[in-house]
Amino acid sequence: MKKVSLSMAAAFLLVSANAFAAEKLRYVILVDGGKQAGEQVVETGDDGWTKVKFIFKDNGRGPEIQERYRLDKDGTFAEYYATGTTTFGSVVNDSFVRKGARAEWKSTSEKGASAVKTASLYSPIWASAQPSSIAIGLLNKSPTNELALFPGGVLRQSVVEELIVKKDGQQQTIQLLKQTGQGLAPNFAWATKGENARLFAFISPGYMVVIEDGWQANSVEMEKRQRIAENAVLKEFAEKAIKPLSGLSVIRNARVFDSVNAKLGEASDVYVLRGVITAVLPAGSPSKGAVHEVDAGGRVLLPGLFDMHGHLGQWDGPLNLAAGITTVRDMGNDNATLQRLIDDHKNGNLLSSHIVPTGFLEGESPFSARNGFVISNLQQAKDAIDWYAQHGYPQLKIYNSFPKEILKDTVAYAHLRGLRVSGHIPVFLRAEDAVNAGYDEIQHINQVLLNFLVKPDTDTRTLERFYLPAEKIADLDFDSKPVQDFIALLKSKNVAIDPTLATFDFIRQRDGEISAPYKAIINHMPLELQRSFRSGTMKIPDDAAAKRYNKSYEKMVEFVGRMYKAGIPLVAGTDAIPGFTVHSELELYVQAGLTPSQALQVATLNGATYSRTSNTRGQIAPGYQADLVLVEGDPTKNIGDIRNVSLVFTQGGVVSPNKIYQMMGIKPFVVNAPELKTNTEAEMPAAAKGAGAAAHSHQRHYD
Repeated sequence: MKKVSLSMAAAFLLVSANAFAAEKLRYVILVDGGKQAGEQVVETGDDGWTKVKFIFKDNGRGPEIQERYRLDKDGTFAEYYATGTTTFGSVVNDSFVRKGARAEWKSTSEKGASAVKTASLYSPIWASAQPSSIAIGLLNKSPTNELALFPGGVLRQSVVEELIVKKDGQQQTIQLLKQTGQGLAPNFAWATKGENARLFAFISPGYMVVIEDGWQANSVEMEKRQRIAENAVLKEFAEKAIKPLSGLSVIRNARVFDSVNAKLGEASDVYVLRGVITAVLPAGSPSKGAVHEVDAGGRVLLPGLFDMHGHLGQWDGPLNLAAGITTVRDMGNDNATLQRLIDDHKNGNLLSSHIVPTGFLEGESPFSARNGFVISNLQQAKDAIDWYAQHGYPQLKIYNSFPKEILKDTVAYAHLRGLRVSGHIPVFLRAEDAVNAGYDEIQHINQVLLNFLVKPDTDTRTLERFYLPAEKIADLDFDSKPVQDFIALLKSKNVAIDPTLATFDFIRQRDGEISAPYKAIINHMPLELQRSFRSGTMKIPDDAAAKRYNKSYEKMVEFVGRMYKAGIPLVAGTDAIPGFTVHSELELYVQAGLTPSQALQVATLNGATYSRTSNTRGQIAPGYQADLVLVEGDPTKNIGDIRNVSLVFTQGGVVSPNKIYQMMGIKPFVVNAPELKTNTEAEMPAAAKGAGAAAHSHQRHYD
């Protein structure tokens, strides 16, 4: 579309700074169906300066940001300043200044300068919702529905629908907006109408509502309308991204990974019908009747990968599938939201990996994560477990605030109902206490190693669960008797570990450095993600602390290798960006001492085993679901090749990662992916042809 010049923009954008009247606007942030978890207060003075106070706390953490800014004549920032802390405590110190036709910006992770050619809004990495509100107003008045962003990118906006909202005898019309150009998926927001349109509400369905104070009662209907709109976009995306395969398909000349024995086999032809593997034959075996064919050309064929630690949202599916992840174990979600995702996937309205649900069980406290069921006593815990069992959940996840007094009885009841039990370690307990109470699995490497760091009064519901390992693991002697005894305990109880090592790289990342798990992909990502990959998460006060935190992280990686060598099963989970992070997780397992083939076995066979889907997934063999990943290179020698996914077969269809990445603004990882060829008239044995003709003739007779 045609870009708008600065002079044109000045004619139609927001009012000039000196025209502001003093006003105050408050938004409330709600979770768990209405519990307040924060607020945003926006105060504009008659001098044109606006101050914003933003705070959000959930699960014992969250950002606190203070902003002040003034707008230029064209409605974009003339000056913008932000201070505060991020979710995990790192410092926010952001500034943007525009002088004439030149703009300069600086934060803890970046700095830059550029000439101003069009009306462009600075986009902070960490911010309140107020910059988004300003963008809504600018886009509302733009004849092109486009807004240039600093340091780069273009934001686009369209109106989806309108809704009348009411409070205390008042009413107004608001509009649901769809925005693209920031992030990998469309963003939806509710805005006021009129000359000075602004953000009215932001809704993350099933999780969070940010809404102008006083209008909260309308959020239920707004969320319902938004879901319908998002589902329509998702369904259209799914129809474009996956091609159904009718009839027999064959993948020829593929080197098949044997996940049971963790080795790469000889070239084979793999046959698929109705989403199930029907035969695995030596390459070049005679065959007839295939409707669809792919010549793998000696590429590696893997069973579909598992991400054993996801928290699924509607737009995770495309990223997971493009990365070869055909099954995701959801490790905690709003129950209604997760059920809806499963239903939408089953009904073909959602592009998603297979979903294995885990029941989230938390105790009531000021630090509670408000997912799943939040309970106060044993009977409530049993009632929650009954609900999960009745809804087919194979596993339970216990969280930080769970009452330690009822842990053992809760685990026993979950086992009685047939559920595996895993989780964080409840506050004021150690990992060995949870293992002795019956845990089958522990989530996160920090939860494992806190076993040696916590005292009876250590509150692991706070950020202490991250800072304590960062400070102390560097000095932990893994050869000491307490550590060796704990490893032996894990082995004797056959406790699985979900380390999520890639996620915990954040404890050592400093502002301005590229997050290590994403170094290999950063140049493929849109600018906004590239900037976020250089933004630190933890507060690392000085070089000495950075050196210590880095050593602690390296020892976390080492400990995972020690556990694996001791015979403790691992599962590959992420708890981070969908898709790409599994690849980084496997690289870290290799760094820990696993061979690439063993790491692939963890992401395939182990995933199936510990998600209780091993009777249908995790192997390439007749009778198993055709969840298949065709990869360039050889990930059994170079685990980084796992990123080069050419095609993904799943759910009776085939997915092109290149197509998904192109639709999401990502540079593909494979240049020349093999093509799926379709035979318009697949050969059929002569007898079958005759029988088919006779049946057809018989049918015509009765028509």
